[in-house]
Amino acid sequence: MSKTSNVFARVEPELKEQAERVLNQIGLPMSNAITLFLRQVVMCHGVPFPLTLPSAPPLFHVMTQNQLKIKLEEGLASMKEGKGRPAGDFFDELERKYGFENV
Repeated sequence: MSKTSNVFARVEPELKEQAERVLNQIGLPMSNAITLFLRQVVMCHGVPFPLTLPSAPPLFHVMTQNQLKIKLEEGLASMKEGKGRPAGDFFDELERKYGFENV
């Protein structure tokens, strides 16, 4: 079947560039990736992946005093074992991996 219809979508330029970089690495043109997604929508009768919020650690202000104490002790033990690293290194890695900017 020939492609005779256009799809126009407005997306953030940075998101488009990041997606294009990934797709280029696997040799998949953006238009083919969109076609694959739409075919999966049709076959699944919906979005072809779960739409859920990522699980995040609880915020400290909603933790019980005991939960907070446990988390702090875990962090201290991790630091004493040499598992920690400078915050700047962590933020640099986030920026490289996900395009986040240091704030």
